[in-house]
Amino acid sequence: MNSETRSREEVLCEDVLREEICRVGQSLHIRGYVHATAGNISVRLKDGFLITPTDACLGTLDPARLARMDAQGLQTGGDRASKTLALHRQIYAADAQARCIIHSHSTHSVALTLQGVWSDDDIVPPITPYFVMKVGHVPLIPYHRPGDPQVALQVAARITAMAGKGTPLRAVMLDRLGPVAWPRRGQRGARGTGRNRAPVVAVQAGSSGAERSPDRRVAAPLRRHLVAGAQAHRHTAAIDGPRPVKRWRSRSAPVWPINQD
Repeated sequence: MNSETRSREEVLCEDVLREEICRVGQSLHIRGYVHATAGNISVRLKDGFLITPTDACLGTLDPARLARMDAQGLQTGGDRASKTLALHRQIYAADAQARCIIHSHSTHSVALTLQGVWSDDDIVPPITPYFVMKVGHVPLIPYHRPGDPQVALQVAARITAMAGKGTPLRAVMLDRLGPVAWPRRGQRGARGTGRNRAPVVAVQAGSSGAERSPDRRVAAPLRRHLVAGAQAHRHTAAIDGPRPVKRWRSRSAPVWPINQD
């Protein structure tokens, strides 16, 4: 589908999502979850998806330069797509409910994979209710070089296997590379306060009840998913805090308290 056959609403929706990707990237950069040119973000569109360019700093993204991919994974616009393009494509293909994807190289998350995770199926125990409810199980994906198609295939296989058990994944941890998180359709970002507030919670739609412009109304559902993605990433990368890694090395696994879907 080219720009001539796309509807005005689809174009307006995409314009808002481009701005939102840049806003989320800047927020993650300011908060220290990403640095230099590490990390990437994508958002699913009706006829493909947007993804940040390779070697781009998430703190200084340009909406017009985001890479646009069609439904077959061919680039149709913007700067050259992130080297993790195959990973994003496989997640969207494996989980039809995935709306956006955020990947970072969070320092202490990477350190945890070097020190030793809790288990290959859950990198940390269910340490907080919010981690269980908003993120759920986070398996470790064995190391391959950045952009290696094998990583994408392994993540897709994990998604399929967990879906078969009735427990859809929302995130994985790439060994020595960091977390990848994605919200699913129907998963909405929740408002918080203080340090627990989501990085981009202000973009959630309609708190005032005022009439929104057509572009914001059309894009609002996907924008909420992008907020949820930032929240899921924040919880997955929460070990960047002061809690020492060694406290989580016990292999005596408590039972997960609830179904995470």
